[in-house]
Amino acid sequence: MTQRKLYLAAYDITDPSRLRRALHVLRDYATGGQKSVFECFLTPAEKRELETRMNELLDHEADRFFTLRLCPRRKTLTLGIGTRPVDPTCFYFG
Repeated sequence: MTQRKLYLAAYDITDPSRLRRALHVLRDYATGGQKSVFECFLTPAEKRELETRMNELLDHEADRFFTLRLCPRRKTLTLGIGTRPVDPTCFYFG
């Protein structure tokens, strides 16, 4: 079984259309994130696939993308108070 490793994937993209496409690509791999930085648990094959897909849409003169492996031995610290999502009592479809 292939072990997944935790990465931070981040981008800085200048063109709005490429920015939207990059966001959709990253959402395919991310478990969480905020703005242009995402947490991704990836196998080596998924990491190569993510980097290939991002490489295809970037303008290498103006845009930036990187992945950073996070140390598994370090404890993850978070800020704020986490709350569980709650379904509303009713849904409106209109």
